[in-house]
Amino acid sequence: MRFSDFPFLRYLPFLLLGIFLGKSGIHVEWELLAISLIGVSFLFGFLVIHRKSMKTRSILAYFQLLLLGLFCESFQREFVSGQSQVAINQGYIAEVQEYDLQKPNSFQNLLSLRFIQTEDEWLPAGGNILVYHQSEKPLNPGDLIWVREKPEEVPSPVNPHEFDYRGYLAKQGIYYRQFLGENFTLIEQNAGFDFSFLMVYWRKEMATMLSRHIQHEKAQQIALALLLGQKQELDRDTKKAFSEAGVMHVLAVSGLHVGILVGVLLLLIKPLKLKKGPKRFYLIGVLLVIWIYAMLTGMAPSVIRASVMFSLLTLGQLRERRPSIFNILAFSAILMIVLDPDVIFEVGFQLSYLAVAGIVLIQPLIARLWLPQTVITEYFWQLASVSIAAQLATFPLSIYYFHTFPTWFLLANMIVIPLTFISMQLGIPLMMVGWIESLGNFLGFITELFLRLEIWVLDGFKELPFSSFQFLTISVYGMLAVWMLLLLWAAWENYPKKRIIRFAAILLVGWVIKTGIDQVNYPDRQLVLYSSERGWFLDYWENESLYSWNHQVDPENLDFLVKPNRIQNQWKNFPKPLAVYKNQAGLLYFPSLDLKVDSKKKIFFGSPTQRGKLQYWTNGKWQAESNRDSLSLEGKSYRILF
Repeated sequence: MRFSDFPFLRYLPFLLLGIFLGKSGIHVEWELLAISLIGVSFLFGFLVIHRKSMKTRSILAYFQLLLLGLFCESFQREFVSGQSQVAINQGYIAEVQEYDLQKPNSFQNLLSLRFIQTEDEWLPAGGNILVYHQSEKPLNPGDLIWVREKPEEVPSPVNPHEFDYRGYLAKQGIYYRQFLGENFTLIEQNAGFDFSFLMVYWRKEMATMLSRHIQHEKAQQIALALLLGQKQELDRDTKKAFSEAGVMHVLAVSGLHVGILVGVLLLLIKPLKLKKGPKRFYLIGVLLVIWIYAMLTGMAPSVIRASVMFSLLTLGQLRERRPSIFNILAFSAILMIVLDPDVIFEVGFQLSYLAVAGIVLIQPLIARLWLPQTVITEYFWQLASVSIAAQLATFPLSIYYFHTFPTWFLLANMIVIPLTFISMQLGIPLMMVGWIESLGNFLGFITELFLRLEIWVLDGFKELPFSSFQFLTISVYGMLAVWMLLLLWAAWENYPKKRIIRFAAILLVGWVIKTGIDQVNYPDRQLVLYSSERGWFLDYWENESLYSWNHQVDPENLDFLVKPNRIQNQWKNFPKPLAVYKNQAGLLYFPSLDLKVDSKKKIFFGSPTQRGKLQYWTNGKWQAESNRDSLSLEGKSYRILF
C-alpha cells in the first residue's frame, strides 16, 4: 500500500492547511483569492498542456489546494459575518422553514429573515431566527410572518467550559432567538415553492405514516430517528440509554442506513439478471434514491459521507470498477469541506470519519488475531472487531467532548446492531409500501416488536454494574498521541519496525513529559465564581479538596453550569460545603476566603494580602483582569488563583 496510490488522500491535508491558515488569522479578501486561484489554475493548465516539469506541476497543484482552502474559509467568513452583523432593532418579516416542534409550553420553529424594519424603510436581510410561539394555528414551511418586536442575540457561554450553545446555533446560521407568544401576524400562507420545503413536507408525511403504523411511543421515537434522522423526537431517557450503552451511533443516519437502502434496491433486481443497458439505468435510479434519502433525512455529515461513498461505489459498478475506500473517504471529506469549511469542527463530522477510518485501518488487524471455525462465530467475531476498531478510533474524541466511556459497548453493539439491522430491513420497505394500509400495519407491527426488544435490551444494560466510566478527560496532545500509535500499528507490516518502535517511544515519552509539566503548573489553590440568571455558585479548590457553595441556582442547572469545569479540572463531584454566615449588614461572609457577597451578586474582597490573580472567562479561555475591591457576577464568571 503506497500513499501515492490515493490522490484524494494526498490532496486533503493541503486543503485543510489552507482553511486552518484562514482560521488562524491570515485574512485575505475572497475576491483576491478567487482571482489568484484562477490565475494559478491557468498556469497549471499551461504546464500540463506543454508537459513541463512534473515537480513544478505538483507544487502548483498543492498550492492550488491551499488557495482553495483559504478561499473557502474567507468566503464562508464573509457570508457568515454578513448574517451575524445584521442589526435587528425593530420588527422584521421572515419565512417559516419547518413544521412546528412541540415543546412543553410552546412550539419551536425556524424563521429565515427576508426584510428588517428601520426608521424609514424595509431592507432585505438574511440569517435565521429560532422562535417559540403559542399560537393555536400552526406555522408551516413557506408561511410569511411579520414580527413587530426585535429578537435577542443568542448569548455567549458565561461559565468556564460551558456548552457553547451560541456557537452550535451559529454553525446553522442562527444568531437570534425570540419568544413570540401570539404576537405575530401571518402575512401569507405558503408564499413560495422551495425544493427544500418539498423534502420537509415528505419527511413530515413519512413521519406521520410511520407513527400511524408503530404505536409504541419509544419505538416510534427510535423509528423516526433510524429511518428519517429525526432525533429531536427522542426523549432524554432514550438518548441516555443509547449513549451509556455505547450504541448512540446507530441513531445517526450513516453508512449502515444508506447501505441497507442500497442493498434492498440491488436485491430487488438480482433475480431479473438485467443486461448492461437496463442495469445502468437502474443504477442511475439508485443514485437518485440515495440523494433523495439524504435530503429527506436532513443532510447531516454522516449522511453526506455515506451517500458520497455509496454513490461512488454505485458509479464503480456502472464502470465495472471498484474505487479505493481511502479515495472515497477523502473525496467525500473534500466535497463537504469545500461546501462548508466549518463542518471540520462539527463533532458528528469528526466522529463519522474517525469511525470509518478506524474500521478500514484497524479492523483487519483485529480480525486477524483469531480465526473462528464456524460461520456463526465468524459473524460475531467480525461484528466485534468492527466495534472494537471504531471504538479505538473514536474514544479519544468521545472522552474529549463527552467525558464518558461505555463499559459494555462491545456486548451492546453485538446485540443492538443486528436488531437495528433487522429493524431497518423492515423499516425501509415500510416507508415504501406503508401507504397500503394492510401491508403497513403488518410491517409496522413486526418492526415495532424488534424496536421494543431493542429498548428492553438497552434497559437491561442500564441495570448492569459500572455501565459507564464518568468524568474522564484527555488533552489534545493525548488524543493525537493515541491516534499516532494506532497509525503506527496500522503501518507495522508495511514500514521498518525499528523506525516505528522508535517513533512510538518518542510519542510516549513526550506524552509523559507533557502530562508532568501540566501537573507541575496546575495551581494548588483557586476559587471559581460561576454566574447564573438566578443566583450564583462558588467552587474553591485547596489541598486536593473541593469546597463549594450554591446560592439559589437550580440543582438541575448545575450539570451544564458547573459540572463541565469540574470535569475539565478533574475535581471531585461531591464537594464539601464552604463555611459561611450572614453578617450584620446582611452580607454572606466566607471566612476562609475573606469574601462577602450581597443580594445583587456583588463580591467584596477583604484584605489585599488574601487576593490572588484575578481572571474572567471569555471566548473559551481565561483572561487576566485587573485587581479590584469588588466585582459583579451579573453575566460574568471569574477565577482567582492564589
